[in-house]
Amino acid sequence: MIKLINISLQRGLKQLLDETSLTLLSGQKVGIIGENGAGKSSLFALLTGKLTPDLGDVFLPKHLKIAHLEQEVPALEQTAIEYVIDGDQELRALEKRLSETDDGVEIAEIYTRMETIGAYSANARAAQLMYGLGFTTEEQQYRVSQFSGGWRMRLNLARTLMCRSDLLLLDEPTNHLDLDAIIWLEAWLKTYPGTLLFISHDRDFLDAIASHIVHLDNRQLKLYTGDYSAFEQQRAANLAQQQATYEKQQRDRAHLQGYIERFRAKASKARQAQSRIKALERMDIIQAVHVNSAFQFSFREAPPCSNPLLKLDKADLGYENKTVLQNVSVNLMGQARIGLIGPNGAGKSTLIKCLAGELIPLIGELFINPKVRIGYFSQHQLDSLDLNASPLLHLQRLSPEASQQDLRNYLGSFGFSNEQALTPVGPFSGGEKSRLALALLIWQRPNLLLLDEPTNHLDLEMREALTLALQNYQGAMIVVSHDRHLLRSCTDELILVANQRVKDFDGDLEDYEKWLQEYRRDMTQAKTPTIATSQQSQQSNKQQRALKAKLEKIEKQMEIIVQQKKQLEEKLADSALYIAQENAGLKNLLAEQDKLLQQEKILEQEWLDLQD
Repeated sequence: MIKLINISLQRGLKQLLDETSLTLLSGQKVGIIGENGAGKSSLFALLTGKLTPDLGDVFLPKHLKIAHLEQEVPALEQTAIEYVIDGDQELRALEKRLSETDDGVEIAEIYTRMETIGAYSANARAAQLMYGLGFTTEEQQYRVSQFSGGWRMRLNLARTLMCRSDLLLLDEPTNHLDLDAIIWLEAWLKTYPGTLLFISHDRDFLDAIASHIVHLDNRQLKLYTGDYSAFEQQRAANLAQQQATYEKQQRDRAHLQGYIERFRAKASKARQAQSRIKALERMDIIQAVHVNSAFQFSFREAPPCSNPLLKLDKADLGYENKTVLQNVSVNLMGQARIGLIGPNGAGKSTLIKCLAGELIPLIGELFINPKVRIGYFSQHQLDSLDLNASPLLHLQRLSPEASQQDLRNYLGSFGFSNEQALTPVGPFSGGEKSRLALALLIWQRPNLLLLDEPTNHLDLEMREALTLALQNYQGAMIVVSHDRHLLRSCTDELILVANQRVKDFDGDLEDYEKWLQEYRRDMTQAKTPTIATSQQSQQSNKQQRALKAKLEKIEKQMEIIVQQKKQLEEKLADSALYIAQENAGLKNLLAEQDKLLQQEKILEQEWLDLQD
C-alpha cells in the first residue's frame, strides 16, 4: 500500500499540491492525468525520494523495489543490449560480486541466486524487450551513442522494463513510440504483476491499461475507479453536480446579501444582519465549473483545388541505393481522409515525405497540382522553429500585413496569451513548441494536410482540440499517428504500408492490431531456427541431459573443494604453525590451499562454459 497523507508541495512560486491525500493498493494500474505543469512528474519525484514534501508524509512499503523511466540517456559507447541489461540491477550486482570473490561458499550462493532470478536468460529477455520496442537484431549491437534522442528514449524504456520491480513509474512512455510499439507495450504492461503508475496523454492507452485514474486538479489528487472513459463520465457527473451546487449557493448568497443590504442600517435588525454577514463569510465558496478547453481553434477556409490533388504513379521510394517502397501508386482526391498504418520502419514517413515533395521518387512520377497548398507536419517540425523568436514574430513573418491584434487573438486560441505570445520560444516545453508549429501550419490555410505524428508532446486537452478541428477540416488529409483516438475520429480509410508495398487496408484499427500480431509472429518464426526432424530433437535432448550430468558432477566436485578449503583454513588458524620450527608444515598447507584454489577456478570456468 502507498499512502500520501496531507501532502503540500511547492516548486518555486507555484503551489502544486495543497494538503491532499492519496491511497493506492498493491497491483493497481493507475493513470496520472492533469494539465501541463500541474505536478504529475513532481508526484513521481515524491515517490522516488527525489523531492520531499513541504508538509505531510509519504509512506511506502519497506524493501519496495522501484523502477522509474528516466527522461535522459547519455551518449554511451556501450552496446544497446548491454545498456538494457543494466536495468537488471540485481543481476549486475551479482556479477560484480562474482568477479571480486574467491570464497567458494559465496560463489555457490551467488550462482544459486542467479539461477533463481533467471540470470542466464537475461540476454534473451533484453532482446525480446528491444524487439517489441522496434529494434532489429542488428541494432541491438549498436552503441547507444549511435541512436537519435527518440530511439535512446526507447532504450531507456526497455531498460526500465528489464528491472524486476514492485512499483513501476512511467512518465509519458508512448511519447517516442509508434503505433505498433504502443500496442506491444500495452500487452506487456497488462501482464506486469506489480503496481503501475503512468503519466499519459493517450486516451486509448489509458483505457487499455488503467484500472484507476488519478486526476491532479486544483492542487488536489482525486482517485477515480476505472479507465479514462469511466473517469470522463464520473468527472462530467461531478462537474454537473458542482455546477448545480454552485448555482444554489449563489442564490443563497444573493438572498443573504440582499437581507444584509436592506437591514444593515436598522438598529432593530442589526443583530440579525450581523449574523448573516458571519454566515456569508463562513459559507464555502464553490467554484463555477469551467469545462471549456484553453484551446479552441479551427482551420481557416482553404482555396479550392481541382482533382486530383496529387498523383504518384508506379513509383519506387527510398534513399540513395536503398529502396524502401516499391511500385507505389496513389491518386489523392479532394476531401480524402486517410490514415497510414504499418509496422515500425516500413516506410510511412518515407511515403508522406515524398507526397510532400521533399523526396524525389527513385523510379516513377509524382504529380502535384499547382493549386495544392500543402500543410506538412513532420516528426522534426520543431527543429524549424526560430528559438530566438516569439510566437507573434513567427506569425508576423508569415503574414506581415496582418494586424497584431488579429495575430494575438489567433495565438490565444492555441494557448499563447499575454506575455507568452511575446516570449522567445527557446525555453518552451516540447508541448508548447508542437502547439506553435501546428498554429503556424493551420494559419497558412492548407487544402492538403500531410501530418506525421502531429500529437507528439501534446496533452489531452490539445489533442482533443486538434481532433475536433480536424473533424471540421474541409480539405484532404493523410495522417500518420500513434494516437488511435485521433485516427478513429478523423479518418475514413486506412492504407497499410508493409513489406515494401502500399495498399488499402480492409478493416479498422482493431483488425490492424490482429494483423500486427500475425505479422510479428511470422517475423519471429522466420528468424527463429527450427529443428527439422524428430531425430534432431532427440539428439538435442540427449545432449542436454549429458550437459546436465556434467554440471552435476562439477557441482559435487566444487562442494568437496569447499569442504577441503574449510578444513585447511581451520588448520591454518593454529598459531603453533607460525613458530619457526613448524615452517615446513605451514608451507605444505599453503601449497595445498593454492592448489585447491586453482582447481576451484578451473571447475568454475567449466561450469560457466557448460551453462552457456
